[in-house]
Amino acid sequence: MTTALFARRFAAIPKLGTAPPISLRPHLSCVRTYSTATDSPPFLQRLKGDLKTAMRAKDAQRLSVLRAVMSATLNASKGPTPIRTDVQLVALLRKTQKSSLDAAKEFRGAGREDLAQKEEEQASILGEYAAASGVQTLGEAELKALVSEAVESAKSAGVASKALVGDVMKKLSGALEGKDVDRKELANLVKEIAGSE
Repeated sequence: MTTALFARRFAAIPKLGTAPPISLRPHLSCVRTYSTATDSPPFLQRLKGDLKTAMRAKDAQRLSVLRAVMSATLNASKGPTPIRTDVQLVALLRKTQKSSLDAAKEFRGAGREDLAQKEEEQASILGEYAAASGVQTLGEAELKALVSEAVESAKSAGVASKALVGDVMKKLSGALEGKDVDRKELANLVKEIAGSE
């Protein structure tokens, strides 16, 4: 190899410490950011730990339930309302538990006792996790007392009957922040109490 040819090939190799040509640099707009473990609620981290434990113990029923919860949280993260708090996660658990109980009732009506029992076991596991979440759950009596007080307050303030339910729900949203309450049931309770008074 001649010296001139060697010099040309050697010159084509970039020197250490120099930046590559602009066309080879990655564009910052292409960088994807992923959720880190610190972005998720602490209760979700506990569920992930229990998932690993259930895998090791080969607890098929609990594993199935936890995988369903993880799948639901992943699906929620892709939508407009991702699960960011323990309260939202408990609401998801309650919703899933209710659908399992409804399915068990339907299976029992169809004469499929085996499937009904499986759904009830799943609902029981979901109930355990919701109860152990650390999120405060209000009993029916406490909820009725809060709603009655809010309805009386709104009526004494002169709120029109058409706007009564919306006004009461706004007042209660602050008082019920961070508590495990089904908003749909709450709205039905507000309508029932507002209509009876």
